[in-house]
Amino acid sequence: MNAETCLKKLQYVGVLAFATVDGNGAPQVRNISAIHYEPDAMYFFTARGKDFCRELLSDGRVQILGYTKYKEMIRVTAKAEPAPGDEQKQWIDTIFREQPYLENVYPGDTRDIGIVFMIRRAQIEYFNLGVHPIFRESYTIGAENVTIKGYEITDACIGCGTCVQKCPQSCIEAGEPFRIRQEHCLHCGSCFANCPVSAVIRR
Repeated sequence: MNAETCLKKLQYVGVLAFATVDGNGAPQVRNISAIHYEPDAMYFFTARGKDFCRELLSDGRVQILGYTKYKEMIRVTAKAEPAPGDEQKQWIDTIFREQPYLENVYPGDTRDIGIVFMIRRAQIEYFNLGVHPIFRESYTIGAENVTIKGYEITDACIGCGTCVQKCPQSCIEAGEPFRIRQEHCLHCGSCFANCPVSAVIRR
């Protein structure tokens, strides 16, 4: 698994949920399918008059979520930017060619009201609930860094094994200190909640 494969899986999903923040700081979610994929980038179309467009232009932060039939969750965290002006027509034409239904929505030259945003830097989280133990990993596209999440066991661990007994995915190994196999961790916090000496911390 890698970032390029995650983008391909999102392409197969088709319709993705895009979350933004409005002018009052409230979350807003839309389903978007007018998307073009490159191996290391995403381009998507919207109309300039939409709140979605205004939110992207004023803030740019976006989270994109797709869920496959195999119970794979893929989340993209990024800052979207308008594609350069001299590239707008190229990407609009590409998206309309790949998504023929758009001709019914914006026939003829009415597509000119649209704008294409691009994502070339992003964090991608892959989370597969369809396997046991579950599998998760994070990737990046462009010059982006992965935000560390989840839990870890510190040197305060006394080796009692309570965390092992309470872990629903059996992803904690004995050691000094005990160790969480991060690629199989649910981030549920059971080890954190049940450690008798508070040796588990949030990463």
